[in-house]
Amino acid sequence: MKEIEKAYEAYKYEDEIYNKWETSGAFTPNTDKKKKPFTISMPPPNATGTLHLGHATMLAIQDIMIRYKRMRGFSTLWLPGTDHAGIATQNRVEKLLAEKGQTRHKLGREKFIQEVERFVEGSRNTIRNQIRKMGASCDWTRERYTLDEGLSRAVKNVFVKMYNDGLIYRGNRIVNWCPRCSSTLADDEVDYKEQEAKLYYIKYPVACEDDFITVATVRPETMLGDTAVAVNPDDKRYKKLIGKTVILPLQNRNIPIIADKHVDMNFGTGALKMTPAHSVIDAELAQKHKIQSIQVINENAKMTREAGVKYEGLSVKEARNKVLEDLNKLGLLVKEEAFTNNLSICYRCKTPIEPLISRQWFIAVDKPVIKEGSKKISLKQKALEVVKKGKIEIVPDRFNKIYFNWMNNLHDWCISRQIWWGHRLPVYYCDECGEVIVSAEPPKKCKCGEFRLRQDPDTLDTWFSSGLWTFSTLGWPDKTKDLDYFHPTSVMETGYDILFFWIARMIIMTTYALHEVPFEKVYLHGLIRTREGKKMSKSDPATCIDPLDMIEKYGTDALRLSFIIGATPGNDLRLYEEKIAGYRNFVNKIWNASRFTLMNVDEKHLKSGFKIQHIKTRADKWIITKLQLLIKDVTDDMENFRFSEAGTKIYNFTWSDYCDWYVELSKGEQLNPEVLIYILKTLLTLIHPFVPFVTEALWTHLEEKDMLIHRKWPEFDKNMIFTKEVKEMELLHQVIAYIRSVRAEYGVAPAKKVNAIIYAGNKTQFFEEKRDSIMKMGRLEKLEILEKGKKVPKAVSLFVSDLEIYLPLSDLIDLEKEKNRLTKEIKILEQEMMVLKNKLNNSNFVSKAPKEVVEKEKIRLEELKSSIVKINDKLNEF
Repeated sequence: MKEIEKAYEAYKYEDEIYNKWETSGAFTPNTDKKKKPFTISMPPPNATGTLHLGHATMLAIQDIMIRYKRMRGFSTLWLPGTDHAGIATQNRVEKLLAEKGQTRHKLGREKFIQEVERFVEGSRNTIRNQIRKMGASCDWTRERYTLDEGLSRAVKNVFVKMYNDGLIYRGNRIVNWCPRCSSTLADDEVDYKEQEAKLYYIKYPVACEDDFITVATVRPETMLGDTAVAVNPDDKRYKKLIGKTVILPLQNRNIPIIADKHVDMNFGTGALKMTPAHSVIDAELAQKHKIQSIQVINENAKMTREAGVKYEGLSVKEARNKVLEDLNKLGLLVKEEAFTNNLSICYRCKTPIEPLISRQWFIAVDKPVIKEGSKKISLKQKALEVVKKGKIEIVPDRFNKIYFNWMNNLHDWCISRQIWWGHRLPVYYCDECGEVIVSAEPPKKCKCGEFRLRQDPDTLDTWFSSGLWTFSTLGWPDKTKDLDYFHPTSVMETGYDILFFWIARMIIMTTYALHEVPFEKVYLHGLIRTREGKKMSKSDPATCIDPLDMIEKYGTDALRLSFIIGATPGNDLRLYEEKIAGYRNFVNKIWNASRFTLMNVDEKHLKSGFKIQHIKTRADKWIITKLQLLIKDVTDDMENFRFSEAGTKIYNFTWSDYCDWYVELSKGEQLNPEVLIYILKTLLTLIHPFVPFVTEALWTHLEEKDMLIHRKWPEFDKNMIFTKEVKEMELLHQVIAYIRSVRAEYGVAPAKKVNAIIYAGNKTQFFEEKRDSIMKMGRLEKLEILEKGKKVPKAVSLFVSDLEIYLPLSDLIDLEKEKNRLTKEIKILEQEMMVLKNKLNNSNFVSKAPKEVVEKEKIRLEELKSSIVKINDKLNEF
């Protein structure tokens, strides 16, 4: 008998167990050619503070994958790290500086970067500790950071390679500009917020005619930069005006009326004012029709000199009001009406985006450079191809369509950012001769002999460096053992919300740089939502659950289970505290069942090992069979990434089959120590990937030499399947369950014992053998077991298979209620009988189904008929 604490208190165990795992080297794999590798590159959390629920979900799912594969004998690498998160981190530090009355411009670039580095180091330490708190069995000896020396080298090498291949170029193009961040944003870094705006109708006079054309716009201030008006060539209203010019109000500048089929005739008036410098759509039309661009809004969201003396220096809002006022005075403002539209905002600071023409660095995604047999294909084509051909599988596969749609519509990627924190562009300028030098190492001098070279002040888009994550972290551009063994990685597990931000870019960058995929499978989890289905947000403490608070209150294992059970790939999950508390109760159930076993076996049994000869009773054979089927099902689920199904099956087995039935049956004379220990060890092994802390804590009491984290995954053994005994035991459970349900239905107090009569037919001997179990678990005072007998008057009757069970409770029950119950039961049985009759009357079924299946259905039909007759007899008696 072993002493074990009465209750499991997670805080007493978790830190000590994690430290034991980590210091023992359990997380660190070797490049063992005898083993298959299984690799996950952990999506690096931003170095801006603390982990949120999305990170916690990701860590729970990935740790389950890693622990399972480790137990299956794979050489498992889970590589952790953090992302420098350019704009996000710079914004965070600037806010902290502002609280001290300081700015980055006052500090200067060098000192500001030092401030950011201090902040990041503190944040990274916080994140490391929080990842450990989640029980993540990642290899800390291989931890990486997107700005460390090795990854910086990889970034520069890829940039230079792409530049030399003609993929990276510098040009003037319309970009998404955030005035608050003072930087460009990629298309998928732009969020949209629905707003109630106004649609303004403005008359543009036709030159040299007593006529005008009316345009509609939500941004009248941009008209100061209009360079054309576009109409659809099929629009009969404007056919006579195509090719003519209008006089731009307030600017008195002539601009042409052009025709293009892309103009929507149903929006506004069907006439589109074109401002190519401040609209992506207008810019594309202008390029097509060779229309000039005039920039009237600058990087600070102020009006430029080109807007006119009257408007120069005004903010966008001020200019809008002034333009409307002036148009009204001229009688050119026709009307305004309410209009709902989507406002483009920065995904980081939520500031409205200004589309501007800017000189930036881009990656050409449509240029054919990748050799594919005898031809060359583009980055975009390659990224589409690897998913279409199944080299990368996306789970769930419905996201394939979304991925293809996004990739097909991908424009050249703007990779330069006007911030200080991040990977600075490896581009140098010679002001003496105008030479542009792109080099991974700072050049000593220009080819003209000039030593004074100026590095480009811009930094790279964060997604450029994180796009190299799977291979740069393994030592590329060097040919390392890790890169050769662990790449491509096995799975990329992340939230579906960054499928385009990150996943797509990793596929683009890796297929280009390495000519192989970054990962073989993408597993997407959903967003975490409140009980009501609202998205949880850190900015709204009322709706957001802090994972660290939940760990402190309920333990890590309970939190992990709440992320997994009930969750399916790609679907959002509702999370609330009561759910986490419920799984804490399950963790306690595991502890208590294990405690019962450990306190009821001797030390010699712990050391003796399990043999099939130890299986003695029907109950032993039943639980052993159920366990073998559980091993088979859970292994299949784990292999196919059905973690919720696997967790649910283990949960049901543990709570119902093991605790509610076998442990109860084992109390007293039925105790079989060898089987109890075998079941416990196997169950702890199966559930370890889900709840690693409580299982490892219990494992220390089992006299095992190695920690549970090193335990081999159980194998299904067909020699331990006992079909006959399982059927008998299932019938016994049904009988006890029926007795319990009747007691509950009629409100019989738990302490009160009742009598029962069972007519067991040819199963009389079996039920006699199980008399003690039925009486104990059914809370019976007296039990009669007969082969057959007369119907018992004034008793609740139950019919299970060909058994009759009577509970003489007439003095405790409402007879009318019993009549209603039996009537309902007849209806249910009649419905089932109708379905069976139809099936057996179907010639296709009878001819094609296996004979044993048809025979089974016929037997069931007879059982139903018999049960209905018996219930009708009972109703007649009432």
